[in-house]
Amino acid sequence: MKRVKVLGVLLLAGALSVSAQKSEIDVTKSAVSWTGNKIGGSHTGGIKVKSGYLEVKKGSIAGGEVVMDMNSITNSDLKDAGYNQKLVGHLKSDDFFGVEKFPTSAFKVTKATRFANGKATLTGVLTIKGKSDKISVDITKKDNAYLAQLKVDRSKFDVRYGSKSFFDSLGDKVIDDIFVLDIRIVLK
Repeated sequence: MKRVKVLGVLLLAGALSVSAQKSEIDVTKSAVSWTGNKIGGSHTGGIKVKSGYLEVKKGSIAGGEVVMDMNSITNSDLKDAGYNQKLVGHLKSDDFFGVEKFPTSAFKVTKATRFANGKATLTGVLTIKGKSDKISVDITKKDNAYLAQLKVDRSKFDVRYGSKSFFDSLGDKVIDDIFVLDIRIVLK
Protein backbone atom coordinates (compact mmCIF):
# COMPACT_ATOMS: atom_id res chain seq x y z
CA MET A 1 0.00 0.00 0.00
CA LYS A 2 2.86 2.35 0.87
CA ARG A 3 4.44 1.70 -2.53
CA VAL A 4 1.17 2.59 -4.33
CA LYS A 5 0.92 5.92 -2.43
CA VAL A 6 4.52 6.82 -3.24
CA LEU A 7 4.00 5.92 -6.90
CA GLY A 8 0.81 8.03 -6.96
CA VAL A 9 2.61 11.04 -5.47
CA LEU A 10 5.46 10.68 -8.00
CA LEU A 11 3.02 10.46 -10.92
CA LEU A 12 1.11 13.52 -9.69
CA ALA A 13 4.34 15.50 -9.26
CA GLY A 14 5.42 14.50 -12.76
CA ALA A 15 2.08 15.54 -14.23
CA LEU A 16 2.22 18.92 -12.48
CA SER A 17 5.77 19.61 -13.67
CA VAL A 18 4.77 18.81 -17.26
CA SER A 19 1.75 21.09 -17.05
CA ALA A 20 3.70 24.27 -16.27
CA GLN A 21 7.38 25.07 -16.10
CA LYS A 22 8.46 28.22 -14.29
CA SER A 23 11.74 29.72 -15.53
CA GLU A 24 13.47 32.63 -13.85
CA ILE A 25 14.62 35.58 -15.93
CA ASP A 26 18.37 35.95 -16.36
CA VAL A 27 18.70 39.60 -15.31
CA THR A 28 22.31 39.80 -16.52
CA LYS A 29 21.29 38.96 -20.10
CA SER A 30 17.89 40.68 -20.22
CA ALA A 31 17.53 44.34 -21.17
CA VAL A 32 14.97 47.10 -21.57
CA SER A 33 15.77 50.06 -23.82
CA TRP A 34 13.57 53.15 -23.88
CA THR A 35 12.94 55.93 -26.40
CA GLY A 36 11.12 59.16 -25.59
CA ASN A 37 10.24 61.64 -28.32
CA LYS A 38 9.76 65.38 -28.17
CA ILE A 39 9.41 68.15 -30.71
CA GLY A 40 12.75 68.39 -32.46
CA GLY A 41 14.31 65.17 -31.16
CA SER A 42 14.34 62.20 -28.87
CA HIS A 43 16.24 60.62 -26.00
CA THR A 44 17.19 56.98 -25.47
CA GLY A 45 18.44 54.89 -22.61
CA GLY A 46 18.02 51.73 -20.60
CA ILE A 47 16.39 50.23 -17.53
CA LYS A 48 17.65 47.08 -15.81
CA VAL A 49 15.41 44.10 -15.23
CA LYS A 50 15.39 43.48 -11.47
CA SER A 51 13.62 40.11 -11.37
CA GLY A 52 10.94 38.01 -12.91
CA TYR A 53 9.89 34.70 -14.37
CA LEU A 54 7.88 33.18 -17.19
CA GLU A 55 5.66 30.16 -16.79
CA VAL A 56 5.49 28.03 -19.92
CA LYS A 57 2.81 25.40 -20.44
CA LYS A 58 2.58 23.27 -23.59
CA GLY A 59 4.58 25.80 -25.61
CA SER A 60 2.54 28.82 -24.48
CA ILE A 61 3.25 31.38 -21.81
CA ALA A 62 0.82 30.65 -19.01
CA GLY A 63 1.95 33.40 -16.66
CA GLY A 64 4.83 35.51 -15.59
CA GLU A 65 6.09 38.83 -14.33
CA VAL A 66 8.89 41.21 -15.29
CA VAL A 67 10.03 43.72 -12.66
CA MET A 68 12.13 46.71 -13.74
CA ASP A 69 14.47 48.62 -11.43
CA MET A 70 13.49 52.25 -12.06
CA ASN A 71 16.52 53.49 -10.07
CA SER A 72 18.70 51.99 -12.82
CA ILE A 73 17.31 54.23 -15.58
CA THR A 74 20.08 55.60 -17.83
CA ASN A 75 20.45 57.86 -20.84
CA SER A 76 22.53 56.76 -23.83
CA ASP A 77 22.31 59.67 -26.28
CA LEU A 78 23.65 62.63 -24.27
CA LYS A 79 27.46 62.53 -24.30
CA ASP A 80 27.97 65.54 -22.01
CA ALA A 81 28.14 64.04 -18.49
CA GLY A 82 26.44 67.06 -16.90
CA TYR A 83 23.46 67.09 -19.25
CA ASN A 84 23.23 63.31 -19.02
CA GLN A 85 23.07 63.39 -15.21
CA LYS A 86 20.58 66.25 -15.30
CA LEU A 87 18.22 64.31 -17.59
CA VAL A 88 18.53 61.07 -15.62
CA GLY A 89 17.89 62.97 -12.37
CA HIS A 90 14.82 64.57 -13.91
CA LEU A 91 13.52 61.19 -15.14
CA LYS A 92 13.92 59.81 -11.61
CA SER A 93 12.11 62.81 -10.05
CA ASP A 94 8.40 63.09 -9.33
CA ASP A 95 8.00 64.99 -12.64
CA PHE A 96 8.46 61.64 -14.39
CA PHE A 97 8.80 58.27 -12.60
CA GLY A 98 9.17 59.22 -8.91
CA VAL A 99 11.64 56.42 -8.26
CA GLU A 100 12.14 57.27 -4.59
CA LYS A 101 8.50 56.39 -3.90
CA PHE A 102 8.10 53.92 -6.81
CA PRO A 103 11.45 52.09 -7.21
CA THR A 104 10.04 49.38 -9.49
CA SER A 105 7.65 49.02 -12.41
CA ALA A 106 6.21 45.68 -13.45
CA PHE A 107 4.34 43.80 -16.14
CA LYS A 108 2.29 40.81 -14.97
CA VAL A 109 1.03 38.36 -17.60
CA THR A 110 -2.65 37.44 -17.28
CA LYS A 111 -3.10 35.51 -20.53
CA ALA A 112 -1.36 34.73 -23.81
CA THR A 113 -2.01 33.29 -27.22
CA ARG A 114 -0.20 30.17 -28.45
CA PHE A 115 3.02 30.71 -30.36
CA ALA A 116 2.64 30.53 -34.14
CA ASN A 117 5.80 30.94 -36.23
CA GLY A 118 7.63 32.08 -33.08
CA LYS A 119 5.11 34.86 -32.29
CA ALA A 120 2.42 35.29 -29.67
CA THR A 121 0.45 38.02 -27.93
CA LEU A 122 0.65 38.61 -24.19
CA THR A 123 -2.03 40.42 -22.24
CA GLY A 124 -1.38 41.67 -18.76
CA VAL A 125 -1.18 44.52 -16.33
CA LEU A 126 1.54 47.15 -16.55
CA THR A 127 2.19 49.09 -13.33
CA ILE A 128 4.18 52.35 -13.31
CA LYS A 129 4.16 54.88 -10.44
CA GLY A 130 1.61 52.75 -8.59
CA LYS A 131 -0.91 53.06 -11.44
CA SER A 132 -1.95 49.97 -13.42
CA ASP A 133 -3.33 49.54 -16.93
CA LYS A 134 -4.26 46.47 -18.95
CA ILE A 135 -2.15 46.13 -22.10
CA SER A 136 -1.39 43.65 -24.86
CA VAL A 137 1.96 43.21 -26.56
CA ASP A 138 3.22 41.02 -29.39
CA ILE A 139 6.30 38.95 -28.57
CA THR A 140 8.73 36.94 -30.63
CA LYS A 141 10.56 33.89 -29.27
CA LYS A 142 14.12 33.30 -30.46
CA ASP A 143 15.91 30.42 -28.71
CA ASN A 144 15.62 31.20 -24.98
CA ALA A 145 14.93 34.94 -25.54
CA TYR A 146 11.62 36.76 -25.84
CA LEU A 147 11.56 40.09 -27.72
CA ALA A 148 8.85 42.75 -27.62
CA GLN A 149 8.29 46.39 -28.38
CA LEU A 150 5.83 48.08 -26.07
CA LYS A 151 4.36 51.52 -26.74
CA VAL A 152 3.35 53.02 -23.40
CA ASP A 153 0.99 55.98 -22.95
CA ARG A 154 2.60 57.70 -19.97
CA SER A 155 -0.48 59.83 -19.30
CA LYS A 156 -2.23 56.67 -18.03
CA PHE A 157 0.45 56.37 -15.33
CA ASP A 158 0.39 59.99 -14.12
CA VAL A 159 3.72 60.85 -15.79
CA ARG A 160 2.74 64.46 -16.49
CA TYR A 161 5.84 66.52 -17.26
CA GLY A 162 5.61 68.16 -20.71
CA SER A 163 2.43 66.24 -21.56
CA LYS A 164 -0.18 67.95 -23.73
CA SER A 165 -2.72 65.66 -22.04
CA PHE A 166 -2.30 67.68 -18.85
CA PHE A 167 -1.01 71.10 -19.97
CA ASP A 168 -2.31 73.38 -22.74
CA SER A 169 0.38 76.03 -23.22
CA LEU A 170 3.56 73.99 -23.79
CA GLY A 171 4.18 75.11 -27.36
CA ASP A 172 7.37 73.49 -28.67
CA LYS A 173 8.18 72.03 -25.22
CA VAL A 174 5.72 69.14 -25.65
CA ILE A 175 7.05 65.66 -24.93
CA ASP A 176 5.11 62.84 -26.60
CA ASP A 177 2.83 60.89 -24.28
CA ILE A 178 3.90 57.66 -25.98
CA PHE A 179 7.31 56.26 -25.09
CA VAL A 180 8.71 53.01 -26.47
CA LEU A 181 10.21 50.10 -24.55
CA ASP A 182 12.26 47.58 -26.54
CA ILE A 183 12.39 44.50 -24.33
CA ARG A 184 14.67 41.46 -24.45
CA ILE A 185 13.96 38.81 -21.83
CA VAL A 186 16.34 35.87 -21.52
CA LEU A 187 15.52 32.89 -19.35
CA LYS A 188 18.00 30.97 -17.21
